[in-house]
Amino acid sequence: MRLRTVLAGACVLAVAAVTPSTYAVQGGPRRPSLPAVMLWAWERPTDLSPIDASRVGVAYLAGTVTLRRDAVLRQRRLQPLRVPPKTTILSVVRIEVDGQAPPTLSDAQRRAAADALVALAAHPRAAGLQIDFDATRSQRTFYTELIHEVRARLPEERLLSITALASWCVGDPWVERLRDVDEAVPMLFQMGPDRSTIEAALAAGRDFGPPSCRTGYGVSVDEPIEPLDRNRRVYVFSPAGWNPGTIADALAMTRQVRSAATGR
Repeated sequence: MRLRTVLAGACVLAVAAVTPSTYAVQGGPRRPSLPAVMLWAWERPTDLSPIDASRVGVAYLAGTVTLRRDAVLRQRRLQPLRVPPKTTILSVVRIEVDGQAPPTLSDAQRRAAADALVALAAHPRAAGLQIDFDATRSQRTFYTELIHEVRARLPEERLLSITALASWCVGDPWVERLRDVDEAVPMLFQMGPDRSTIEAALAAGRDFGPPSCRTGYGVSVDEPIEPLDRNRRVYVFSPAGWNPGTIADALAMTRQVRSAATGR
């Protein structure tokens, strides 16, 4: 998944508090829980003031880290984001790799990337950090060590989440080695040739393998997929952005229309 963005200033991200819920992640009891529905807010002016903050949270793109040769470039969110007071928020940071100047993936670059991730995610009211990186096989060792380093630098009470290609959670044991993450969110959209296989598996009642992949789903309002376990958290993306109509579509997809109504 690609979340290209930059920061808009804490005065616009008007969040009063982190609200716990009954939808826990795998982390210890000191780490916050998240609502049943989390809306992803990418790089565009976004007004999510209509949501019911007691039931719907926001995972907002806080910035992007680009790996280029020996360098680590960071870019903060520049677009405004409006949410109600007491909304649970999760800082999301996208990692990009410069295809024209491939990174060295050195120890020094890993340390610099960890610095950048923690700094970009450091909103004082964020429940934690979600890393979005479509790591290739050759990048997995780097990513595993990076996650370990980020976890060591995050405050203990902050949760650590990652997005996961759906294929990572089906017959690919490498995710099970990521012991430092509280959740790995399988992305059930833009799956390409894997879509039919994964849809068939879900329809047959089969589940994802790694425990970290069994806390929630990532879906898109333009690619409905069934069935989803109603007891799991759902992260929702809207390629057209958020407005009262797309918010309603998201809630309908997650079967939370009555319990998470926007009031509009």
